Order: sequence, then C-alpha cells, then structure tokens
Amino acid sequence: MSFINSSGLDDLARRLADSVPESVRAFGRDLEGNFKAVLQAQLSKLDLVSRQEFDVQAAILEKTQAKLTAMEARLKEIEGKLAPQ
Repeated sequence: MSFINSSGLDDLARRLADSVPESVRAFGRDLEGNFKAVLQAQLSKLDLVSRQEFDVQAAILEKTQAKLTAMEARLKEIEGKLAPQ
C-alpha cells in the first residue's frame, strides 16, 4: 500500500504532533513516531488499494464499458435486421 510508506503519512503524523499542546510537545519526535505507528497500524487494517492499482482497474473498466456499448449497438443492429418486416 503506497500511502502507508509515503511522505503523506509522515506529513499527517507531523501535523498531528504539531496540533498537540505546547506542554506535551516536548516529547516531539517520540510523539510523531507514535502517531505514525498508530496510523500505519490502522491503515493496514483497511481494505485499500494503491493509486496505481486503482488507475489500472479504472482503465480496465472504461475499456470494458466501451466494448459493452459497442456490442449493445451491434446486437441492436442485428436484431433490427432479423425482425420481421
């Protein structure tokens, strides 16, 4: 899963650590590391796909929909030819 290992997760952990009150912020890096570990653990439980895998599947779906539309048009044409006149 690309999001778990990306800089996006680091940024989110950093923003969470920055949102903690100043008195607690002394723990700084430890807190940020803990946020990152918790986020990684929770995100790994989710049924997510990478952006690349999503894009591949979206392209396959688009191609399949185009083929289906063409086949429906072709079937309608054939049915029109076979219909009694």
